[in-house]
Order: sequence, then structure tokens, then C-alpha cells
Amino acid sequence: MDELVLTGGRLADPERGTIEPGDLAVRDGRIARTGPPGTLRGRETLDATGLLVTPGLIDLHTHVYPGRTGLGVPADSVGVEQGVTTVADAGSCGSDDWADFRRTVVGAARTRVRSWLNISRHGLVQGHSELAGGPRDIDLDTADALLRREGAVVRGLKVRMSRSVLGDSGLAPLRTATRLAARHGLPVMVHVGNEPPALADVLGLLGAGDVVTHAFHGKPGGLFGDGFEPLPAVWDALERGVLLDVGHGSSSFAFRTAERALAAGVRPHTAGTDLHRRNADGPVHSLTDTLGKLLALGMPLLEVLACATSRPARVLQEDGRLGSLRPGAVADLTLLHLSEEPVTFTDATGERRRGGRSLTVRGALLAGRPGGPGLPEPAV
Repeated sequence: MDELVLTGGRLADPERGTIEPGDLAVRDGRIARTGPPGTLRGRETLDATGLLVTPGLIDLHTHVYPGRTGLGVPADSVGVEQGVTTVADAGSCGSDDWADFRRTVVGAARTRVRSWLNISRHGLVQGHSELAGGPRDIDLDTADALLRREGAVVRGLKVRMSRSVLGDSGLAPLRTATRLAARHGLPVMVHVGNEPPALADVLGLLGAGDVVTHAFHGKPGGLFGDGFEPLPAVWDALERGVLLDVGHGSSSFAFRTAERALAAGVRPHTAGTDLHRRNADGPVHSLTDTLGKLLALGMPLLEVLACATSRPARVLQEDGRLGSLRPGAVADLTLLHLSEEPVTFTDATGERRRGGRSLTVRGALLAGRPGGPGLPEPAV
């Protein structure tokens, strides 16, 4: 007999593109099976009536290195306490501080933590101009050894490519990161914002599976340059398989930019929040709030859920294991209430938009055991 059966809910499966009533059974921390309502039995049952049962939410862009960085928040505060079962720290840590990050963050959190290792040896520990010192800011040999040793946690490299970070370093750190990542079969996540370097030059160095975060910011330049249509370099990058992440942050998501992009056929692939200490109380709040903003822009519910489940799992090269309702996947699950009431959302520019739907977390399971907010104890 299965250990736990979730009953009464609607299974929202972005991989299959379906939302339908059903039961889900868990055994040994993994999804054992799914079935029509009322057909599965377990030693314990969990009533999910009125809720969406989704793969455990994954936030591809967070900053969860508190104490050592000015932006850091505890992983669990933006993870399991908000119904998010996996967070990826986006470059808070570089090779110099990896051992401490591994011990105090990865090893201490209930939330599953993955890392985009900063190509700068300092990460954000010494401030936010981590690549302004030129070649001495990168310890290539140590980073290379770390990628070989810590591949289960480090799922790619992070490079921040904006003028406040780089000083006179230009595109050199990105070239270094893409070569190193390719050597290990990993992607890079690239922060874009205030130019230089120009977005077209950054995109030209990226390939399939690489991620551009803050893609829908409202700053000068960006996806549209000075024109009305997306830059040719944007289309070229999308054709090559480059992926666009929301990366909301304090100043990097604008409704108007995202709306123009969607109208042109340029869509977010993932919904990373860039949650950190300075925006957790607004304008970002949570991953589900970010998903609500995408719903308010007219994106379909299943596509929005894919942006926080199956798609980031694939970016992290853990598809089929995380972000999935397939039998055999880790039983990380999020229970969501979909409200059909009017709601107002605020972007990073302060602009407000009225939406008709929002998502509220009602609980989460980590490897089959309750770990999130508000989840009732299973009944025997």
C-alpha cells in the first residue's frame, strides 16, 4: 500500500498540458502513481479538495546567502515557507566562499537549494562590482574543480553583465564563463540591465540552454533597443535556444515591456523572482505573486505553472526528477488555491495592473512529507 494519497484536488500537470481531478499516491518519497478520483488508497490521506496539486514550485533566481551578502534572505523564507520546494541561488556565492555556502545554506535549509555559481570568485560577498577588477576577480582553476566536485548542487554559472558590475571588464567575464560552463555541459545565467555592454553583444555569446534573466526590464535598451520591434539579436538568440527568465527583482520587471514582448511573440520561459532582502516586502513578495502577474498579462495558467515547475527543472537538468507529476519523480508538490477574484499587482516600476486570477499557497510536500505553510496533517 502507498504511504500517502492526496485526494480531492485537481492535478495540474504542465508537462502533459492537463488540469483534471485525480488522486496522487506517494511512496518512499517519490510519486508512485496517479489515478481517477477515489481510486487510490494509502496508509494516510491528505484532503486537497478545491486545490490545484502541482509539481513542487521551483524558483530559478533567488539570493539566499544571508549574513555574508547584503541581499541574502534565508532559503526557507522564500522557499518552503512560501510553498516553493526548490530555489536556485543566482550568484550570491563565488568559488572563494563555496565551502561556507555549502554548509550554512545548502546543508541547513529544508528547501532544496541549487546554485548558479558566480564566475567572480567573490560572488556578492564583497559588494556588487564583483567583476570590476579584471582577471584577478576570477579563479578559473578553483571554479573548474568545484564544478567537477559539486555538480549535484551547482547547476550553472552566473555572470552579471551591466556597467555597474563590470567596470572596464567588458565581455571578457562572459566569454570565460561560457567556455567553462560548456566544458562541464552546464548553462550560464546572464544578468542584463543597464548598458554597456549592449544586449545584442551579450546575446551573441549565448547558446542553447543559456538563460537571460531580467529579460523584461523597463530600462533603456533591452529587448526592443530604441525601436518598436524586438532586436534581430533577440530572435537569433531564441532560435538558438537561449531562454528568457523574468528575474523580477527590485527594478527588472515592467508590465509594459512584458506586454509588448508577448504581443510580438517573445515569451518568458521561466519565472525566476530575484527575491532578496530588499524586495521581499515588495514589489516581488513571492514566486506565486510573480506568477499572478504573468496571469494578469494574459498568459494561460498551464504555461504560467510550467514557468515555475517543468521548465526550470529542465534548465537545472533535473527534468523528470523535479518539477514533474510523473511516477518516479521526487514527490515535491505544491498545493495552490486559484482565486477568480479581482486583484491588483504592482511591477518593479510602480505600475499597477488589475488581474482576475491569483494563486495562493495552501501547502507543500518535500519528498512526500508536509513541509509548507498551512497544510493539514494527513489523516490515517
